Amino acid sequence: MFDEPVSDADNAGRAAAPGAGGTPRAARPPAARPARPATPRATGHSLDERKLAVLRAIVQDYVGTEEPVGSKALVERHNLGVSPATVRNDMATLEEDGYIQQPHTSAGRIPTDKGYRLFVDRLAEVKPMSPPERRAIRHFLDGAVDLDDVVARTVRLLAQLTRQVAVVQYPSLTRSTVRHVELVLLAPTKIMLVLITNTGRVEQRLVDCPSAVRESTLADLRVRLNARAGGRRFPDVPALVEDLPSSFEPADRPVVTTVLSTLFESLVEQNEERIMLAGTANLTRFGHDFPLTIQPVLEALEEQVVLLRLLGEAADGGMTVRIGRENEYEGLNSTSVVSVGYGSGDESVAKLGVIGPTRMDYPGTMGAVRAVARYVGQILAES
Repeated sequence: MFDEPVSDADNAGRAAAPGAGGTPRAARPPAARPARPATPRATGHSLDERKLAVLRAIVQDYVGTEEPVGSKALVERHNLGVSPATVRNDMATLEEDGYIQQPHTSAGRIPTDKGYRLFVDRLAEVKPMSPPERRAIRHFLDGAVDLDDVVARTVRLLAQLTRQVAVVQYPSLTRSTVRHVELVLLAPTKIMLVLITNTGRVEQRLVDCPSAVRESTLADLRVRLNARAGGRRFPDVPALVEDLPSSFEPADRPVVTTVLSTLFESLVEQNEERIMLAGTANLTRFGHDFPLTIQPVLEALEEQVVLLRLLGEAADGGMTVRIGRENEYEGLNSTSVVSVGYGSGDESVAKLGVIGPTRMDYPGTMGAVRAVARYVGQILAES
């Protein structure tokens, strides 16, 4: 159903120059933000629009054909409006400045990391998304039943749309707010504490109390907790409820203190950074794009801390594209990472993105990543 890389028509917009800010329900997704390059644009003598057009054509042809591109092919395939000799001169300038290179003798040229960077920095628009593709994505994500299902569907969808490796981070507790705290009496001295976040994440904890719990005490604590913690960010909750025990009868204070202690442990959970990965098999389609072996890439994908660091580099206010050696982890020097934050409103609660070879369909990939992030944010806001 999702065979072709697509992007959102609403995503059409200019990819910002360095330093610039770069299945849902019926509600219309919010307006697109410009893409945010990960690093400053590579320097060199300024390229005029004609040379940029030649570079753009080389990138497009190489991504599409997987073959080095020559001046004759550029003149035949693109309406550049200049002679083959002029194109050759422009290619010579681009090669001198490090934007393209000759892989071997008598071959055409291919983009370098620097060339891809300039292409992304000067990207005019992402690929539009057709109405049927929009409906398919909406239907696929709209069928999710809980947060785990949302994340699982999102990562599968993103891998199918882009034909790359997709990575989705679970919403972070530290960026979430409390929607509701439920307390359920399971036995005279045992309580189930259920913490529900604004992203639909549900945390459950068993509380062993030092004495029997009265239903009236539990009901009172439930009301007071939600009155103080509801709608508040997780890091702010402890200070808001820490004085609750003193407002209860002395006989009930040990129980209240025990419940609050368990709640605080949930709020500062140590293992909250969770990710889901899909589409690793897609890398086998690009074996020739990795100079020696694909093994370092596969090893990097097995390291959760590496993936979290990659996603963490995504700017909250826009998209981040890291190309080749811009990725600090050596095993990913032959890949590009496109990532963006997702969440409700203007604040992201987590990140998602894709990893693939530098020979990537950047307009399509960036559009798909941004569109899926928006739709997931819409679902979380409505959940």
